[in-house]
Amino acid sequence: MPASHTKTGRRRAPVAAVVLLSLPALPFAVPGTAFAAPLPPSPGASGSTAPGTTPGAGAGASPGSSTSPGASASSGTATGATPGAGASATPPATMSTVGGARLGLPGTQAELGSGAPVLPKDLTARSWIVADAENGDVLAAHNAHWRLPPASTLKMLFADTLLPKFPRTTEHEVAASDLAGMGAGSSVVPLHKGETYSVRDLWLGVFLKSGNDAVHVLSAMNGGVAATVQDMRAHAEELRALDTTVVSPDGYDAPKQVSSAYDLTLIARSGLQKKDFREYCATVKTSFPGETTKSGGKKSRKTFEIRNTNRLLAGDTDVPAYPGLAGVKNGNTTEAGATFTGVAERGGRVLLVTVMNPEDHGHNEVYKEAARLLDWGFSAAGKATPVGELVAPEGAAGDSSAAGDAGTPTATPAPSTEPVAAAAARGGSGGMGVALGVAGGLLVLLAAGVWLVNRRWPLPGSARRGKDG
Repeated sequence: MPASHTKTGRRRAPVAAVVLLSLPALPFAVPGTAFAAPLPPSPGASGSTAPGTTPGAGAGASPGSSTSPGASASSGTATGATPGAGASATPPATMSTVGGARLGLPGTQAELGSGAPVLPKDLTARSWIVADAENGDVLAAHNAHWRLPPASTLKMLFADTLLPKFPRTTEHEVAASDLAGMGAGSSVVPLHKGETYSVRDLWLGVFLKSGNDAVHVLSAMNGGVAATVQDMRAHAEELRALDTTVVSPDGYDAPKQVSSAYDLTLIARSGLQKKDFREYCATVKTSFPGETTKSGGKKSRKTFEIRNTNRLLAGDTDVPAYPGLAGVKNGNTTEAGATFTGVAERGGRVLLVTVMNPEDHGHNEVYKEAARLLDWGFSAAGKATPVGELVAPEGAAGDSSAAGDAGTPTATPAPSTEPVAAAAARGGSGGMGVALGVAGGLLVLLAAGVWLVNRRWPLPGSARRGKDG
Protein backbone atom coordinates (compact mmCIF):
# COMPACT_ATOMS: atom_id res chain seq x y z
CA MET A 1 0.00 0.00 0.00
CA PRO A 2 1.45 3.41 -0.87
CA ALA A 3 2.70 5.52 1.98
CA SER A 4 0.37 8.29 2.98
CA HIS A 5 1.34 11.56 4.65
CA THR A 6 -2.20 12.89 4.69
CA LYS A 7 -3.64 13.50 8.12
CA THR A 8 -7.20 12.28 8.01
CA GLY A 9 -9.87 12.32 10.65
CA ARG A 10 -7.70 13.24 13.64
CA ARG A 11 -9.95 13.30 16.64
CA ARG A 12 -9.31 15.28 19.74
CA ALA A 13 -10.57 14.08 23.05
CA PRO A 14 -9.65 14.14 26.70
CA VAL A 15 -8.41 10.98 28.31
CA ALA A 16 -9.40 9.52 31.64
CA ALA A 17 -7.18 6.96 33.35
CA VAL A 18 -5.85 5.99 36.71
CA VAL A 19 -2.17 5.45 37.34
CA LEU A 20 -1.43 2.58 39.64
CA LEU A 21 -0.18 3.54 43.03
CA SER A 22 3.54 2.97 43.31
CA LEU A 23 4.33 3.40 46.95
CA PRO A 24 6.27 1.52 49.59
CA ALA A 25 4.40 -0.96 51.75
CA LEU A 26 2.89 1.04 54.57
CA PRO A 27 -0.40 1.20 56.46
CA PHE A 28 -3.27 3.34 55.35
CA ALA A 29 -4.70 6.80 55.05
CA VAL A 30 -7.34 8.02 57.41
CA PRO A 31 -10.65 9.26 55.96
CA GLY A 32 -11.23 12.97 56.28
CA THR A 33 -7.62 13.95 55.61
CA ALA A 34 -5.71 15.44 52.71
CA PHE A 35 -2.20 14.47 51.72
CA ALA A 36 0.83 16.22 50.31
CA ALA A 37 4.68 16.22 51.08
CA PRO A 38 6.87 13.43 49.69
CA LEU A 39 9.33 11.23 51.49
CA PRO A 40 11.96 8.90 50.05
CA PRO A 41 10.41 5.50 49.26
CA SER A 42 11.51 2.40 51.08
CA PRO A 43 10.31 -0.48 48.92
CA GLY A 44 9.00 -3.41 50.80
CA ALA A 45 9.24 -1.64 54.15
CA SER A 46 6.52 -2.30 56.60
CA GLY A 47 5.45 -0.53 59.72
CA SER A 48 2.80 1.82 60.93
CA THR A 49 2.28 5.43 60.02
CA ALA A 50 0.71 8.24 61.90
CA PRO A 51 -2.98 8.92 61.36
CA GLY A 52 -3.51 11.10 58.33
CA THR A 53 -0.75 9.67 56.19
CA THR A 54 -1.28 8.23 52.75
CA PRO A 55 -1.09 4.46 52.25
CA GLY A 56 2.20 3.45 50.83
CA ALA A 57 3.25 7.05 51.00
CA GLY A 58 6.03 6.85 53.48
CA ALA A 59 6.13 7.19 57.23
CA GLY A 60 5.87 10.58 58.76
CA ALA A 61 3.60 12.26 56.24
CA SER A 62 1.33 14.65 58.00
CA PRO A 63 -2.31 15.47 57.38
CA GLY A 64 -2.74 17.93 54.57
CA SER A 65 0.26 16.65 52.73
CA SER A 66 0.98 13.99 50.17
CA THR A 67 3.35 11.09 50.31
CA SER A 68 6.22 9.35 48.71
CA PRO A 69 7.68 9.46 45.21
CA GLY A 70 6.46 7.10 42.52
CA ALA A 71 8.12 5.05 39.73
CA SER A 72 8.27 4.18 36.03
CA ALA A 73 6.60 1.73 33.60
CA SER A 74 6.83 -1.49 31.53
CA SER A 75 6.94 -2.78 27.93
CA GLY A 76 9.25 -4.69 25.63
CA THR A 77 12.08 -5.45 28.01
CA ALA A 78 15.18 -7.13 26.65
CA THR A 79 15.94 -10.53 28.11
CA GLY A 80 17.62 -10.32 31.50
CA ALA A 81 16.93 -6.62 31.97
CA THR A 82 16.23 -5.18 35.39
CA PRO A 83 12.91 -3.32 35.22
CA GLY A 84 13.23 0.38 35.86
CA ALA A 85 16.99 0.12 36.37
CA GLY A 86 17.72 3.44 34.67
CA ALA A 87 15.02 5.59 36.25
CA SER A 88 15.58 8.00 39.14
CA ALA A 89 13.74 7.07 42.33
CA THR A 90 13.04 10.70 43.20
CA PRO A 91 10.35 12.79 41.49
CA PRO A 92 11.09 16.42 40.63
CA ALA A 93 10.09 19.01 43.22
CA THR A 94 7.87 20.78 40.70
CA MET A 95 5.90 19.25 37.87
CA SER A 96 3.25 20.30 35.37
CA THR A 97 0.00 21.61 36.82
CA VAL A 98 -2.16 20.70 33.84
CA GLY A 99 -5.39 19.42 35.38
CA GLY A 100 -4.90 21.24 38.67
CA ALA A 101 -2.25 22.51 41.07
CA ARG A 102 -2.48 19.43 43.31
CA LEU A 103 -1.44 17.20 40.41
CA GLY A 104 1.84 19.10 40.09
CA LEU A 105 2.92 18.24 43.63
CA PRO A 106 5.15 15.28 44.40
CA GLY A 107 3.68 12.52 46.52
CA THR A 108 0.16 11.22 46.95
CA GLN A 109 -2.76 13.59 46.44
CA ALA A 110 -6.11 12.56 47.94
CA GLU A 111 -9.05 14.16 49.75
CA LEU A 112 -10.81 11.48 51.73
CA GLY A 113 -14.04 12.87 53.07
CA SER A 114 -16.47 11.22 55.44
CA GLY A 115 -17.34 7.74 54.26
CA ALA A 116 -14.46 7.50 51.78
CA PRO A 117 -12.39 4.32 52.06
CA VAL A 118 -8.71 4.49 52.91
CA LEU A 119 -6.21 4.21 50.08
CA PRO A 120 -4.68 0.77 49.51
CA LYS A 121 -1.53 -0.11 51.39
CA ASP A 122 1.55 -1.84 50.00
CA LEU A 123 1.55 0.21 46.80
CA THR A 124 5.04 0.75 45.41
CA ALA A 125 4.56 2.36 41.99
CA ARG A 126 6.52 5.52 41.30
CA SER A 127 3.49 7.13 39.73
CA TRP A 128 -0.21 6.33 39.47
CA ILE A 129 -3.60 7.92 38.92
CA VAL A 130 -7.25 6.91 39.30
CA ALA A 131 -9.86 8.88 37.35
CA ASP A 132 -13.50 8.80 36.35
CA ALA A 133 -13.66 8.09 32.62
CA GLU A 134 -16.94 9.93 32.16
CA ASN A 135 -16.54 13.26 33.91
CA GLY A 136 -12.75 13.40 34.09
CA ASP A 137 -12.48 13.72 37.87
CA VAL A 138 -9.10 12.60 39.21
CA LEU A 139 -10.02 10.75 42.40
CA ALA A 140 -6.45 10.33 43.64
CA ALA A 141 -2.96 10.44 42.21
CA HIS A 142 0.68 9.90 43.07
CA ASN A 143 3.33 11.91 41.20
CA ALA A 144 0.81 12.27 38.37
CA HIS A 145 3.03 14.43 36.14
CA TRP A 146 6.35 12.68 36.77
CA ARG A 147 7.90 12.25 33.32
CA LEU A 148 8.98 8.63 33.08
CA PRO A 149 9.75 6.12 30.31
CA PRO A 150 6.36 4.78 29.14
CA ALA A 151 7.29 1.46 27.52
CA SER A 152 4.54 -0.07 25.37
CA THR A 153 1.78 1.99 26.95
CA LEU A 154 2.96 4.57 24.39
CA LYS A 155 1.37 2.32 21.78
CA MET A 156 -1.97 3.79 22.92
CA LEU A 157 -0.88 7.13 21.45
CA PHE A 158 0.37 5.35 18.32
CA ALA A 159 -3.03 3.71 17.87
CA ASP A 160 -5.04 6.82 18.68
CA THR A 161 -3.01 8.73 16.08
CA LEU A 162 -3.00 6.21 13.21
CA LEU A 163 -6.24 4.24 13.59
CA PRO A 164 -8.36 6.70 11.55
CA LYS A 165 -5.93 6.58 8.61
CA PHE A 166 -6.38 3.05 7.29
CA PRO A 167 -9.58 1.01 6.84
CA ARG A 168 -9.38 -2.23 8.80
CA THR A 169 -9.87 -4.31 5.63
CA THR A 170 -6.88 -2.76 3.82
CA GLU A 171 -4.20 -5.36 3.10
CA HIS A 172 -0.46 -4.81 3.10
CA GLU A 173 2.40 -7.06 1.98
CA VAL A 174 5.29 -6.78 4.42
CA ALA A 175 8.64 -5.76 2.95
CA ALA A 176 11.97 -6.37 4.68
CA SER A 177 12.39 -2.61 5.02
CA ASP A 178 9.15 -2.42 7.02
CA LEU A 179 10.74 -4.50 9.77
CA ALA A 180 14.05 -2.63 9.90
CA GLY A 181 15.12 -0.57 12.87
CA MET A 182 13.45 -2.47 15.71
CA GLY A 183 15.28 -2.46 19.02
CA ALA A 184 17.09 -5.55 20.27
CA GLY A 185 14.81 -7.85 22.23
CA SER A 186 11.66 -6.22 20.88
CA SER A 187 8.37 -8.00 21.43
CA VAL A 188 6.99 -9.32 18.14
CA VAL A 189 3.78 -10.99 16.88
CA PRO A 190 5.65 -12.33 14.73
CA LEU A 191 5.13 -11.00 11.20
CA HIS A 192 6.96 -12.34 8.14
CA LYS A 193 8.29 -10.46 5.13
CA GLY A 194 6.47 -11.27 1.91
CA GLU A 195 3.27 -12.15 3.75
CA THR A 196 0.10 -10.10 3.45
CA TYR A 197 -1.85 -8.94 6.50
CA SER A 198 -4.98 -6.87 6.91
CA VAL A 199 -4.86 -3.64 8.91
CA ARG A 200 -7.11 -5.36 11.44
CA ASP A 201 -4.53 -8.15 11.80
CA LEU A 202 -1.80 -5.60 12.40
CA TRP A 203 -3.73 -3.73 15.09
CA LEU A 204 -4.53 -6.97 16.89
CA GLY A 205 -0.80 -7.68 16.82
CA VAL A 206 -0.14 -4.27 18.37
CA PHE A 207 -2.68 -4.62 21.17
CA LEU A 208 -2.50 -8.33 22.03
CA LYS A 209 1.19 -9.13 21.55
CA SER A 210 2.53 -5.57 21.85
CA GLY A 211 4.23 -6.35 18.55
CA ASN A 212 6.90 -3.82 17.65
CA ASP A 213 6.98 -5.46 14.23
CA ALA A 214 3.31 -4.57 13.71
CA VAL A 215 4.02 -0.99 14.83
CA HIS A 216 6.84 -0.69 12.32
CA VAL A 217 4.74 -2.07 9.46
CA LEU A 218 1.90 0.37 10.20
CA SER A 219 4.46 3.17 10.48
CA ALA A 220 5.82 2.22 7.05
CA MET A 221 2.29 2.47 5.66
CA ASN A 222 2.12 5.94 7.22
CA GLY A 223 5.24 7.20 5.47
CA GLY A 224 7.85 5.83 7.85
CA VAL A 225 8.89 5.97 11.48
CA ALA A 226 9.99 9.62 11.38
CA ALA A 227 6.68 10.79 9.91
CA THR A 228 4.75 8.70 12.44
CA VAL A 229 6.72 10.13 15.36
CA GLN A 230 5.87 13.64 14.16
CA ASP A 231 2.19 12.75 13.86
CA MET A 232 2.21 11.29 17.38
CA ARG A 233 3.88 14.39 18.80
CA ALA A 234 1.29 16.63 17.16
CA HIS A 235 -1.58 14.52 18.48
CA ALA A 236 -0.14 14.48 22.01
CA GLU A 237 -0.05 18.28 21.87
CA GLU A 238 -3.69 18.35 20.72
CA LEU A 239 -4.66 16.24 23.71
CA ARG A 240 -2.56 18.45 25.99
CA ALA A 241 -0.48 15.45 26.95
CA LEU A 242 2.42 17.85 27.40
CA ASP A 243 4.58 15.55 29.54
CA THR A 244 4.94 13.22 26.55
CA THR A 245 7.93 13.24 24.22
CA VAL A 246 7.80 10.62 21.45
CA VAL A 247 11.07 9.29 20.03
CA SER A 248 10.06 5.75 19.00
CA PRO A 249 6.47 4.88 17.99
CA ASP A 250 6.55 1.48 19.73
CA GLY A 251 7.61 2.72 23.19
CA TYR A 252 10.99 0.98 23.06
CA ASP A 253 13.49 2.72 25.34
CA ALA A 254 15.03 5.77 23.70
CA PRO A 255 16.83 8.83 25.09
CA LYS A 256 14.38 11.53 26.25
CA GLN A 257 11.30 9.40 25.46
CA VAL A 258 8.93 10.03 28.36
CA SER A 259 5.30 10.32 29.33
CA SER A 260 3.41 10.46 32.63
CA ALA A 261 0.57 8.69 34.36
CA TYR A 262 -1.58 11.74 33.72
CA ASP A 263 -0.78 11.82 30.00
CA LEU A 264 -1.24 8.08 29.51
CA THR A 265 -4.67 8.44 31.07
CA LEU A 266 -5.57 11.28 28.71
CA ILE A 267 -4.38 9.24 25.76
CA ALA A 268 -6.31 6.14 26.81
CA ARG A 269 -9.49 8.17 27.23
CA SER A 270 -9.07 9.61 23.75
CA GLY A 271 -8.43 6.20 22.21
CA LEU A 272 -11.53 4.75 23.85
CA GLN A 273 -13.63 7.18 21.82
CA LYS A 274 -12.86 5.00 18.79
CA LYS A 275 -14.83 1.83 18.12
CA ASP A 276 -11.89 -0.13 16.69
CA PHE A 277 -9.61 0.94 19.55
CA ARG A 278 -12.15 -0.37 22.05
CA GLU A 279 -12.52 -3.66 20.20
CA TYR A 280 -8.80 -4.29 19.82
CA CYS A 281 -7.79 -3.42 23.39
CA ALA A 282 -10.61 -5.61 24.78
CA THR A 283 -9.76 -8.68 22.71
CA VAL A 284 -8.51 -11.55 24.86
CA LYS A 285 -7.40 -13.92 22.09
CA THR A 286 -7.71 -14.41 18.35
CA SER A 287 -6.41 -16.48 15.43
CA PHE A 288 -3.58 -14.80 13.55
CA PRO A 289 -2.24 -15.54 10.03
CA GLY A 290 0.96 -17.58 10.05
CA GLU A 291 3.68 -18.07 7.47
CA THR A 292 2.89 -19.58 4.06
CA THR A 293 4.34 -23.05 3.53
CA LYS A 294 4.64 -25.32 0.47
CA SER A 295 3.89 -29.03 0.45
CA GLY A 296 3.44 -31.23 -2.61
CA GLY A 297 3.50 -28.17 -4.86
CA LYS A 298 0.64 -26.55 -2.94
CA LYS A 299 0.78 -23.47 -0.77
CA SER A 300 -1.01 -23.27 2.54
CA ARG A 301 -1.17 -20.75 5.33
CA LYS A 302 -2.25 -21.84 8.75
CA THR A 303 -3.20 -19.63 11.67
CA PHE A 304 -1.96 -19.58 15.23
CA GLU A 305 -3.48 -18.19 18.40
CA ILE A 306 -2.29 -14.98 19.98
CA ARG A 307 -3.41 -14.00 23.46
CA ASN A 308 -3.52 -10.60 25.13
CA THR A 309 -0.59 -10.00 27.47
CA ASN A 310 -2.78 -7.70 29.62
CA ARG A 311 -3.10 -9.97 32.68
CA LEU A 312 -6.09 -8.14 34.16
CA LEU A 313 -7.95 -8.86 30.92
CA ALA A 314 -6.76 -12.38 30.13
CA GLY A 315 -5.86 -13.58 33.63
CA ASP A 316 -2.74 -15.42 34.83
CA THR A 317 -1.77 -17.98 37.45
CA ASP A 318 -1.47 -15.40 40.24
CA VAL A 319 -3.73 -12.66 38.81
CA PRO A 320 -7.35 -13.39 37.91
CA ALA A 321 -9.07 -11.43 35.16
CA TYR A 322 -10.45 -8.28 36.77
CA PRO A 323 -14.27 -8.16 36.68
CA GLY A 324 -15.42 -5.46 34.29
CA LEU A 325 -11.99 -4.77 32.78
CA ALA A 326 -11.87 -4.07 29.03
CA GLY A 327 -8.30 -2.97 28.16
CA VAL A 328 -6.27 -0.96 27.56
CA LYS A 329 -2.44 -1.49 27.41
CA ASN A 330 0.51 -2.87 29.35
CA GLY A 331 4.24 -2.51 28.84
CA ASN A 332 7.69 -3.40 30.15
CA THR A 333 11.20 -2.20 29.27
CA THR A 334 14.55 -1.90 30.98
CA GLU A 335 14.23 1.83 31.61
CA ALA A 336 10.49 1.95 32.24
CA GLY A 337 9.98 -1.13 34.34
CA ALA A 338 6.37 -2.31 34.26
CA THR A 339 3.61 0.05 33.15
CA PHE A 340 -0.13 -0.37 32.77
CA THR A 341 -3.25 1.60 31.90
CA GLY A 342 -6.63 -0.07 32.34
CA VAL A 343 -10.32 0.76 32.00
CA ALA A 344 -13.05 -1.03 33.95
CA GLU A 345 -16.79 -0.69 34.61
CA ARG A 346 -18.71 -1.50 37.76
CA GLY A 347 -22.21 -0.48 38.77
CA GLY A 348 -22.57 1.96 35.90
CA ARG A 349 -19.33 3.78 36.70
CA VAL A 350 -16.26 3.57 34.44
CA LEU A 351 -12.77 4.20 35.82
CA LEU A 352 -9.35 4.53 34.25
CA VAL A 353 -6.18 3.66 36.12
CA THR A 354 -2.52 4.05 35.19
CA VAL A 355 0.39 2.55 37.14
CA MET A 356 4.04 3.19 36.35
CA ASN A 357 7.04 1.19 37.56
CA PRO A 358 6.30 -0.52 40.87
CA GLU A 359 9.34 -0.66 43.13
CA ASP A 360 8.25 -4.20 44.01
CA HIS A 361 9.44 -6.30 41.06
CA GLY A 362 7.39 -9.32 42.03
CA HIS A 363 5.53 -11.30 39.38
CA ASN A 364 2.62 -9.31 37.91
CA GLU A 365 2.98 -6.61 40.58
CA VAL A 366 1.87 -3.83 38.24
CA TYR A 367 -1.47 -5.62 37.71
CA LYS A 368 -1.92 -6.36 41.41
CA GLU A 369 -1.44 -2.71 42.31
CA ALA A 370 -3.71 -1.61 39.51
CA ALA A 371 -6.45 -3.93 40.71
CA ARG A 372 -6.19 -2.58 44.26
CA LEU A 373 -6.44 0.97 42.94
CA LEU A 374 -9.50 0.12 40.85
CA ASP A 375 -11.16 -1.51 43.85
CA TRP A 376 -10.46 1.61 45.86
CA GLY A 377 -11.70 3.88 43.08
CA PHE A 378 -15.04 2.12 42.76
CA SER A 379 -15.52 2.31 46.53
CA ALA A 380 -14.39 5.94 46.77
CA ALA A 381 -16.28 7.35 43.78
CA GLY A 382 -18.83 9.87 44.97
CA LYS A 383 -17.19 10.02 48.42
CA ALA A 384 -13.65 11.27 47.86
CA THR A 385 -13.24 14.88 46.74
CA PRO A 386 -11.47 15.08 43.34
CA VAL A 387 -7.93 16.45 43.44
CA GLY A 388 -7.82 17.44 39.79
CA GLU A 389 -9.32 16.83 36.39
CA LEU A 390 -8.51 15.38 33.00
CA VAL A 391 -8.38 18.43 30.76
CA ALA A 392 -10.24 18.85 27.50
CA PRO A 393 -8.34 18.73 24.21
CA GLU A 394 -6.76 21.84 22.77
CA GLY A 395 -9.32 24.35 21.53
CA ALA A 396 -12.35 22.84 23.24
CA ALA A 397 -15.09 25.43 23.47
CA GLY A 398 -15.83 26.67 26.98
CA ASP A 399 -12.81 24.98 28.57
CA SER A 400 -11.33 26.89 31.49
CA SER A 401 -8.83 24.36 32.78
CA ALA A 402 -5.07 24.65 32.95
CA ALA A 403 -2.77 24.93 29.94
CA GLY A 404 -4.61 27.77 28.20
CA ASP A 405 -4.15 26.44 24.68
CA ALA A 406 -6.29 27.85 21.90
CA GLY A 407 -7.49 26.20 18.75
CA THR A 408 -10.41 25.10 16.66
CA PRO A 409 -13.37 23.46 18.40
CA THR A 410 -13.38 19.71 17.97
CA ALA A 411 -15.74 17.95 15.61
CA THR A 412 -18.29 15.43 16.80
CA PRO A 413 -17.17 11.88 15.94
CA ALA A 414 -19.31 9.40 14.08
CA PRO A 415 -21.91 7.67 16.27
CA SER A 416 -20.89 4.38 17.83
CA THR A 417 -22.75 1.91 19.98
CA GLU A 418 -19.72 -0.31 20.58
CA PRO A 419 -19.16 -0.82 24.33
CA VAL A 420 -16.04 0.36 26.14
CA ALA A 421 -15.79 -1.59 29.35
CA ALA A 422 -17.37 -4.63 30.90
CA ALA A 423 -16.41 -8.13 31.87
CA ALA A 424 -14.26 -9.59 29.13
CA ALA A 425 -15.83 -12.54 27.40
CA ARG A 426 -13.83 -15.59 26.48
CA GLY A 427 -14.04 -16.99 22.97
CA GLY A 428 -16.45 -15.30 20.63
CA SER A 429 -16.35 -14.86 16.90
CA GLY A 430 -13.01 -15.80 15.44
CA GLY A 431 -11.75 -16.81 18.87
CA MET A 432 -11.87 -13.24 20.11
CA GLY A 433 -12.98 -12.23 23.55
CA VAL A 434 -14.20 -8.63 23.63
CA ALA A 435 -15.90 -6.40 26.11
CA LEU A 436 -19.64 -6.92 25.74
CA GLY A 437 -21.12 -3.83 27.31
CA VAL A 438 -20.89 -0.97 29.72
CA ALA A 439 -23.56 0.58 31.87
CA GLY A 440 -24.12 4.19 32.79
CA GLY A 441 -23.24 7.51 31.24
CA LEU A 442 -20.12 6.45 29.34
CA LEU A 443 -21.98 4.20 26.94
CA VAL A 444 -24.71 6.81 26.56
CA LEU A 445 -22.15 9.38 25.50
CA LEU A 446 -20.45 7.04 23.07
CA ALA A 447 -23.74 5.94 21.54
CA ALA A 448 -24.71 9.59 21.15
CA GLY A 449 -21.50 10.20 19.22
CA VAL A 450 -20.07 12.82 21.57
CA TRP A 451 -16.72 13.01 23.31
CA LEU A 452 -16.24 12.13 26.94
CA VAL A 453 -15.49 15.36 28.70
CA ASN A 454 -15.00 16.93 32.05
CA ARG A 455 -18.25 18.20 33.46
CA ARG A 456 -16.92 21.77 33.26
CA TRP A 457 -16.53 21.46 29.51
CA PRO A 458 -19.88 21.98 27.75
CA LEU A 459 -20.31 19.78 24.70
CA PRO A 460 -22.83 19.12 21.95
CA GLY A 461 -25.40 16.65 23.23
CA SER A 462 -25.11 17.77 26.86
CA ALA A 463 -28.90 18.11 27.03
CA ARG A 464 -29.26 14.48 25.96
CA ARG A 465 -26.64 13.52 28.53
CA GLY A 466 -28.70 15.12 31.26
CA LYS A 467 -31.75 13.23 30.05
CA ASP A 468 -30.21 9.81 29.51
CA GLY A 469 -27.13 9.80 31.76
